[in-house]
Amino acid sequence: MCKVYNSIGSLTTIKTHLRRHNFTEFNSLNEVMIFQKNYHVSRQQIISTHELLIAQEKDTLSSDLSKLDNSINTKKIEFEKELRLEIEDLKEKLNELSIAQTNIVKKLANYFKKRSLKNKIHNYEINLNLKISYSVQHLVNELAEKNNRHQYISSRFPEAVKESCAIPLSELERKKRIIDEINNSIYGALGEQKVVKELENLSDEYSLINDFSLSFPTPIYNRQENDYIKSIQIDHILVSPAGIFLIETKNWSEQSLNNLSLRSPVQQIKRTNFALFKILTGEITNSNLNLTQHHWGDRKVPVKNLIVLINQKPIEEFQYVKVLTLIELLSYVKYFKPTFSNKETQEITNYLLNLTNQK
Repeated sequence: MCKVYNSIGSLTTIKTHLRRHNFTEFNSLNEVMIFQKNYHVSRQQIISTHELLIAQEKDTLSSDLSKLDNSINTKKIEFEKELRLEIEDLKEKLNELSIAQTNIVKKLANYFKKRSLKNKIHNYEINLNLKISYSVQHLVNELAEKNNRHQYISSRFPEAVKESCAIPLSELERKKRIIDEINNSIYGALGEQKVVKELENLSDEYSLINDFSLSFPTPIYNRQENDYIKSIQIDHILVSPAGIFLIETKNWSEQSLNNLSLRSPVQQIKRTNFALFKILTGEITNSNLNLTQHHWGDRKVPVKNLIVLINQKPIEEFQYVKVLTLIELLSYVKYFKPTFSNKETQEITNYLLNLTNQK
């Protein structure tokens, strides 16, 4: 089985984007795509769930209103009974004070006590209903609040459901919006995954480096194109016994193939090829890349350019770049005769991996 290094670039872009927006529940590209596919179903499930919740709330409120009404009436009766017992108790004390007293001091004291008791009795009697109402005021307030809510749900059920599910729907729509922002990366990751899965069928003589990128402190100058190359990035580098394959994957539709505003993958892969060829040539000349010497001189590491289109490809051919569909990929790679040993292919692989670690 082909040795594989690094995650695919588009998948890394997706994970970074989702983490930046605090979405950590997605563990794979497939889960992201399932979310997109099931968005409308998920939205309807939220609405249906909250319709059920509001209907249950209405039933609960109906039960609570009946219980509260009974509780208020019961507490009123009990509290009124307590108040009337207190009034009777005050009246008995007043009657006891009405017994004649011969002592002038006691008469004077009884006068003030009787006056105080009469005032209390009067206060109790005139404020009886007010005190009873006050004793159940918290229950009356609760009853009014629940009654208002019950009437609102009964008369405006759709609005109540909409308010109830506003937060989860908003979060669902935010998630969809954030994911839709990286649709191109999602399609790209899907294409790259298919290429990786296809190349994994190769033997362990092959090594696949995904998302190879490199920056140059001193730009590499391409005289023919008058281009200063400051950095390169390629979806895949396949190191094989026949040399290196630079592979750029595009999961493009026919419309995208004909879109003039999209950057040409041909130009992109040619820039990468030039920069990598210059690096490899220099390393071989300086003997930093340990390849078996040929008696004629330093050996060349062939670098071939491949663009893999998942669905369809243009009918045109391009100079220095081979355009293939996914099903053509393996047969094309295996077509070339091996010139490097397993040890040498691993040496090239390690060298390329070290380059990215030192960037």
